[in-house]
Amino acid sequence: MSATTPATPEPLPLGDLHGSLSDPLLDAMNLLNEAVGRFPQALSFGAGRPTEGAFEPEQLARHLRSFTDYLEQELGWSRERVRTTLYQYGRTNGIIHELIARTLANDENISVPPEAVVVTTGAQEAMLITLRALFARPGDTLLVSSPCYVGVTGAARLLDIPVHPVPEGPAGPDPEAVLTAVREVRAAGGRPRALYLVPDFANPTGASMTTEARRALLELAEQQDLLILEDNPYGFFVRSGEVRPTLKSLDRGRRVLYLGSFAKTALPGARVGYVLADQEVRGPQGQLTLLADELSKIKSMTTVNTSAISQAVIGGLLVECGFRLREANAAATAHYRGTMDTLLGELERHFPPARREQLGLSWNRPDGGFFFVVTVPFVARRQGPGALRPGPRGALDGHVRLLHRRRR
Repeated sequence: MSATTPATPEPLPLGDLHGSLSDPLLDAMNLLNEAVGRFPQALSFGAGRPTEGAFEPEQLARHLRSFTDYLEQELGWSRERVRTTLYQYGRTNGIIHELIARTLANDENISVPPEAVVVTTGAQEAMLITLRALFARPGDTLLVSSPCYVGVTGAARLLDIPVHPVPEGPAGPDPEAVLTAVREVRAAGGRPRALYLVPDFANPTGASMTTEARRALLELAEQQDLLILEDNPYGFFVRSGEVRPTLKSLDRGRRVLYLGSFAKTALPGARVGYVLADQEVRGPQGQLTLLADELSKIKSMTTVNTSAISQAVIGGLLVECGFRLREANAAATAHYRGTMDTLLGELERHFPPARREQLGLSWNRPDGGFFFVVTVPFVARRQGPGALRPGPRGALDGHVRLLHRRRR
């Protein structure tokens, strides 16, 4: 019998795959992560990576031990129960939900039952399962503060959820702008289902809402039957001014779903996030459940459950800090305050007022967080698949090294 050479397999046409895969939006995360991997000595001004100054490999074992000691000594669990918890598939909604609820009560004055906490594989999964649950009808539309974190708009694109921007001002989304967006969506035949925003030190603008605007937004949400997806990864890192209350802590009508993550406040490698979903859901026979339980059904078909080992590491860290993560982040907050002050100072030194007025250059001065915005007098143009290149060259070319300096 003669051997035959197999035919070369035909490539799959990209057009036969989901339309989101042709959207350059989905390249953003990989681009940022790969750039850091390719240039490890560069100071990246792209991804919001936390400082590694306090990270030591030995801490992971200590956190894990702190968690197991807590289970055995504080809760009285047997060694067999601890072993099963760490080694086996676990509760879909998570095993550190009570510790998270306790920490949020201390840090943010948010009071929810532990059963309302769904522990997720990063905040990104929290966004995905929340969007999948809430957006059920054709025309259900997600309002997003604009410019917006690419992760939530990317998740919406994967789920074919229409997105409507709400222009963001110097103090974040204006409730009046939200109302305008609600009316625009309804006029077009859609239903504004929820608003996604980062009220504290937003990614990418660095803007923060005033307390008065937060209260006004909650009142508007009640009047317009709008849910709010509050994402708060940067709230601890205050550079100046007051610590403002989260929308969830002010929420009396259960309008807010609170998205959280330990990536910035603990360690990103654990990939542990959560969503607080204490809204009630009424079934066809009138039975009531928590929205968290409905989200659990979706999570069980995506990641099954969040890594018990990762949860144990985060749980041990929470135990060690006495369930007060804000205080434990005091050194990191001081670090980010210093780096922001240094960067703003260098911009002032390189571009004094007369010079930046001549160039048409400006920037904001956020009260905290990881991000700020420099407005430059040229545009970025797309040239070729996935490529962003500068437009007409301006007078800033000689100063690009300020934003690409390397570690000494």
